[in-house]
Amino acid sequence: MKPAANISLLWQELPYLDRFNAAARAGFKGVEVLFPYDEPLAETKAACAANGLELVLINAPPRASEGQPRGFAAVPDLVDTFRKDMARAFRYAEALDARFVHVMAGNAQGDEAFDTFYSNLIWAAKSAPDGLTLTIEPLNPVAMPGYFLNDYALAERVLDAVSMDNVGLQYDSYHAAMIHGDAIETFNAYCADIVHVQIGDSPDRGTPGSGDIDFAALFAAMAGAGYDGWISGEYNPDPKTEDSLNWMKML
Repeated sequence: MKPAANISLLWQELPYLDRFNAAARAGFKGVEVLFPYDEPLAETKAACAANGLELVLINAPPRASEGQPRGFAAVPDLVDTFRKDMARAFRYAEALDARFVHVMAGNAQGDEAFDTFYSNLIWAAKSAPDGLTLTIEPLNPVAMPGYFLNDYALAERVLDAVSMDNVGLQYDSYHAAMIHGDAIETFNAYCADIVHVQIGDSPDRGTPGSGDIDFAALFAAMAGAGYDGWISGEYNPDPKTEDSLNWMKML
């Protein structure tokens, strides 16, 4: 298991490009950038290269600005918008050598939303560049009210309907605990579909060890299940990022 840093949340006190160097100095080999679209692509690529970092994951479709919907993949009336934004995400992923693109469902509900989501995912999986894996992630309704993909059982139904090798489950300990009450049980129940892991404590996406989740036990469960991928710190560090990285020693 390899630690990665989500620099959209970590080192927020630093300018964007300086966060890559901070992550490398802290010992990370991989980083996530949730929405890289407002930054010059060449500068992001150069910052990764200069610091020996792999860009592990970006989100798509891109969020135009704060307050915009988190994705469109399950929204029946926005299929054209979804495809246009996914094409942009694929261009960024190819240029940045990103391994994963998180496909965000957006706010919707019902059978039509389900059908829209899985059909959009099939289109995206067939359109994705070689070597790129698409992920879907359940988000809890406290943090994301109205979001379509709000349950791990629902995510499993979607994955079963899609049935594509380059589409998998993105697990987040914070959301898992908030949705189902136990992050470890949720990981164990759905580990066969999990291709990428993010961590934050519950109930407020805090520093690992600050809340309800037993991260030593969670990491042991991951190792026991044979998970050997990235584990990305996606949380709100308190008081500062450098003081929040003890979880890396548990891997």
